[in-house]
Amino acid sequence: MTPFPEFPAPLIHLEETDSTNHFLTALCNEKTPEELTTAVARFQTAGKGQRGNSWEAEKDKNLLFSFVLYPVFLEARKQFLLSQITSLAVKETLDLYIKDVSIKWPNDVYWKDKKICGMLIENNLEGMYINQSIAGIGININQEKFHSPAPNPVSMKQITHREYDRLEILAQILQRVKEYYTLSKEGETELIIRRYQEALFRREGIHLYRDSTGIFKAKIVKVEADGHLVLQDETDKIRQYVFKEVQYIL
Repeated sequence: MTPFPEFPAPLIHLEETDSTNHFLTALCNEKTPEELTTAVARFQTAGKGQRGNSWEAEKDKNLLFSFVLYPVFLEARKQFLLSQITSLAVKETLDLYIKDVSIKWPNDVYWKDKKICGMLIENNLEGMYINQSIAGIGININQEKFHSPAPNPVSMKQITHREYDRLEILAQILQRVKEYYTLSKEGETELIIRRYQEALFRREGIHLYRDSTGIFKAKIVKVEADGHLVLQDETDKIRQYVFKEVQYIL
């Protein structure tokens, strides 16, 4: 592993690892690396996503990275803010290169109806506060073909037919994370919350969803500060969900 001190954050470059989240967690168990220390891998053998999914990524084609924060100022009940910060940082960086990028609740990043980025954020709690947060992120950059059964992957190269500098994109994401994180430390969260709401996938119009009762049509009302998704169905009934309780029908 090689450090890159010129980045907005300390960067550890890995040839190969099972998971950058695993690597960074093990590192944090040995010592306390500087906040925003980032591990980026050329290849992952067991990258993890939400719902226990794996993340397909061809070697040297995509961005596979994790970073650590120590948000000891943040109450556990407000941990969704970390998800908002991270997904916004990715979304706004991709906006520089492609159009039609949005955040699919809670923190997937989409191009139109296809998934370009997934993330897994693992928080350690100490009492009522968060003492450590590791965000693992996979972004499809230069991969041209996908072979896994994942239903809707897409890469930047598939969209624009161009190659991209992965570490340049990473530096821009980390810079945005740093800026939003500084705002959150100062208690200035209104901008983060507003931008997240504005960036939501399917934030306008009525769309199909599925919950334990079946398929229904609804519109997004908002995402609450604790991460609950609030929908209003065609009968004007308000439905509130935590993650995994409702699915988008794409």
